[in-house]
Amino acid sequence: MTVRIQTEDFDVGREIAALRKGNRSIGAVASFVGVVRDVNEGDTVSRMTLEHYPGMTEKSIEAIVSQARGRWNVIDALVVHRVGTLAPTDQIVLVIVTSSHRGDAFAACEFIMDYLKTQAPFWKNEQTSEGARWVDARASDDIAAGRWRLKG
Repeated sequence: MTVRIQTEDFDVGREIAALRKGNRSIGAVASFVGVVRDVNEGDTVSRMTLEHYPGMTEKSIEAIVSQARGRWNVIDALVVHRVGTLAPTDQIVLVIVTSSHRGDAFAACEFIMDYLKTQAPFWKNEQTSEGARWVDARASDDIAAGRWRLKG
């Protein structure tokens, strides 16, 4: 399990190849790439700046990945989250999960992303046509994470 917080962009193919390398028991790889959008809440977004607490954020994400490993047959997982100033179309987050079977890989990947959106401490400030503003938590993210609690 690897969690990285970084300013640099990432290469999805390279990250998947590194995670799979030499492990013949992997039968499935599920991945998610989050991308900065140019519109939020009806306003044009020209850039987004992400801040975090170094150390605390990584531990929070590691705990989320550990929960996923406890629920599904996960062989390995990688989470890369970018911080700093990003522009629309920039990659912002990568989640990769490897497993023996696709069901575990898909579910664990989605669980990690849903919990990352609601529990990992990041602060997002976006520059819009109306000025700079902090991005509030979304009810839709809480609902997405909440459905996993209903599944036990």
